[in-house]
Amino acid sequence: MAEITAALVSQLRQMTNAGFMDCKRALTETKGDINLAVDVLRKKGMATAVKKAMRETKDGMIVQHIQPGARVGVLVEINCESDFVARNDVFGAFCEEATRTLAADPKADLESARTAAVAKTGENIRISRLKRFEVSGNGMVAAYIHTGAKVGVLVEVGAGLESTVQRDEFKQLVRDITLQIAAASPLAVSPDQLDPAAVEKEREIAREQVKNKPPAVIEKIVAGKLDKYYQTVCLLSQGFVKQNSEISMQEYLSSVGKLLADELTIRRFVRFQVGEAFSD
Repeated sequence: MAEITAALVSQLRQMTNAGFMDCKRALTETKGDINLAVDVLRKKGMATAVKKAMRETKDGMIVQHIQPGARVGVLVEINCESDFVARNDVFGAFCEEATRTLAADPKADLESARTAAVAKTGENIRISRLKRFEVSGNGMVAAYIHTGAKVGVLVEVGAGLESTVQRDEFKQLVRDITLQIAAASPLAVSPDQLDPAAVEKEREIAREQVKNKPPAVIEKIVAGKLDKYYQTVCLLSQGFVKQNSEISMQEYLSSVGKLLADELTIRRFVRFQVGEAFSD
């Protein structure tokens, strides 16, 4: 009997696209014979998924689940091949089950459920990415899925006082923040969270545009251009969309904090859009 190593299981996964535990069980059943293990997986219906595994998954849904108490939440992109299946009840049920499971355990093995959904829908399905937030201290996690489920947002907003989290004003603020992120697509909460290389690139571009002006004037213009850049890509610097950008998100956050006599912070957020390029 061949030793069932992690490398052997990995090799079988590459050959069949089956899940880790399915491959391990198949190898155990066949005493380490990888070719027989492939047959075992095919007989168990894994071949359906294998045939479709090479198809591109360009469509799909952004889905979310917030656990009771709003202290744990997850945002997931689940892809399929067509909009027809993306609107299919079977696909929707798989997305709901997967998201609920991943909120509880982001490392959960969903391969069996995925394979079953592939067999029922006739299309390749994959869970391409997820982000899970768990509140530390006082605060809450909230999510928003835009109509059509092609854009979704997950955010964590913190408070200094435990009682603040139960206030309607705080809950409305959090809802407004999710809508702002969905509509305005910020890259970071504040300038200090931006990639320094990206900021430096913007600075260099601004300097190049006014390089023939006096040095003192250049620095003033560059500072102004960077402020404009921050207003575009930083959540707190953006104009509050719900009020036609008459105030910034920072001003809105501060005004609610003053009303509640508490210090409020937007700790982190993610915004997913189906099919967009992203880094793992």
